[in-house]
Amino acid sequence: MQQEYKTLAQEVVHMAEVIDRRSRFIAALTHVSSEAAAQAFIASVKSQHYDARHNVFAWVLADGRERFSDDGEPSRTAGMPVLDVLHGAGLADVCCVVTRYFGGTLLGPGGLVRAYAAATQAALTKAQEANHIVSMGLTTRVTCCIPYSLYDRVVHMATSTGGKQYDAIFTNEVQLTLSFATGTEQAFLAAMYEFANGEDLCVVADPVFTAR
Repeated sequence: MQQEYKTLAQEVVHMAEVIDRRSRFIAALTHVSSEAAAQAFIASVKSQHYDARHNVFAWVLADGRERFSDDGEPSRTAGMPVLDVLHGAGLADVCCVVTRYFGGTLLGPGGLVRAYAAATQAALTKAQEANHIVSMGLTTRVTCCIPYSLYDRVVHMATSTGGKQYDAIFTNEVQLTLSFATGTEQAFLAAMYEFANGEDLCVVADPVFTAR
């Protein structure tokens, strides 16, 4: 699994249209979190454009799974160019469907590749202009149970090693949760182990993707 990627703000569909020799290429680009979500989005676009000649798609997930379809266009002239634009932008957890309404003129393989890529890029540009591109990175959260007297000292140790406070619960002691870019928490854990004279005060959670 990759450590970092970019994705789109959720619940937003970015639309763009490119016209080439009277053929209309309408791109719809959105965030998806699973294969099922991608399939549902593709189905919704196909339902909306039921009278179109082609509904080409490509999707990429953060876990490495991806798929594309030429939907009747010549092999690798439609879905692959859409996927290439998504890859080139470093995007994951996204799905793009490009609907083509045929204009009566054959574009040839090169023309199809350019048109499908251009429509996808136009939708991506709209997402960028709307500031809806989000950078995601693997984050590891570390929870420490410490006395009140150590709170400021431990927070300082975390920030000096690249972490930041995520949460704190104050009862008879402090349950402090810190957030680190995955891999950078090791310096803090080593410092805490030394500071506590070998006592293990920290619980480390599994890494998760969060917005950076």
